[in-house]
Amino acid sequence: MIMITGGAYQGKTEFAKSHFGIADCDIINGGDCPFDSLFSAKCVKNYHLLVKRLLSEEYDPREYTEKLCGENPGLIVIIDEIGCGIIPVEKSERKWREETGRAGCIIASRSSAVIRLNCGIPSAIKGRL
Repeated sequence: MIMITGGAYQGKTEFAKSHFGIADCDIINGGDCPFDSLFSAKCVKNYHLLVKRLLSEEYDPREYTEKLCGENPGLIVIIDEIGCGIIPVEKSERKWREETGRAGCIIASRSSAVIRLNCGIPSAIKGRL
């Protein structure tokens, strides 16, 4: 498993495509894909939006993420950092941020590489580029 993280619009998807040879057709969008499609996918972008959808449908994002890591260890996960900045007033938004962070921790612990992008520049947090 490989995790690519960073703020919004930092070049994460383009990096995955160029660095790992991923084609557009190999990338599914966590914002609107069927939940079970990730178990056979090569790459998922917007994992943070998948967490939001799981919460809205009363699924446990941590349980789902643990299962995903076990069943698709070759997956490349692209996830936005959403835990920095102003704490949201809305309780559901705070819960989303917390669950996204916890899911990210699970993914990072199972990944051979964790890469953070800032202004399109990758930095290896874990493993090598």
